[in-house]
Amino acid sequence: MAVYPIRTFGDPVLRLPCAEVTEFDATLRKLADDMLETMYDAPGVGLAANQIGVQKRLFVYDVGDGPGAIVNPVLSGHRGEWEYTEGCLSVPDLHWPIVRFAEVHVDGFDLDGDPISIDGDELMARMLQHEVDHLDGRLLLSHLDRRQHKDAMRALRRRAMGLSEAGDDREPVG
Repeated sequence: MAVYPIRTFGDPVLRLPCAEVTEFDATLRKLADDMLETMYDAPGVGLAANQIGVQKRLFVYDVGDGPGAIVNPVLSGHRGEWEYTEGCLSVPDLHWPIVRFAEVHVDGFDLDGDPISIDGDELMARMLQHEVDHLDGRLLLSHLDRRQHKDAMRALRRRAMGLSEAGDDREPVG
């Protein structure tokens, strides 16, 4: 198994919708195994294929009940709201209180191509929504309000310039 670098904000691959998976084979299972190892190494509770540069509708997860993978997921049947502080491996070290559906249903396929159906609530529901967002080319930043988004962009610019987010480093000259 291999640990891949996780693509971060600014990488255009994160903004592109992923293609449906059509082949369920050993290559797909190997990709999922490598993604799980990458996710655990990060550490995170979910990882979409495009976060490692692979444009396939596949994500892996483990919210504490053991690892899983969903291919070609489709969200439906949502209910309620739940606010929770959420982060993203592609926007490292930044977290915001985000309101998402409290309960969701997802249909998709397992790694062998067999249909699966999952009902999730709270953390599981949040992870399902977050990872499907990734596969649709949507980042966590799109869920922020105007002020949060402005603060996030400032922090990301400072990070790109090698400055601390607290603002205690001097601006570069020249």
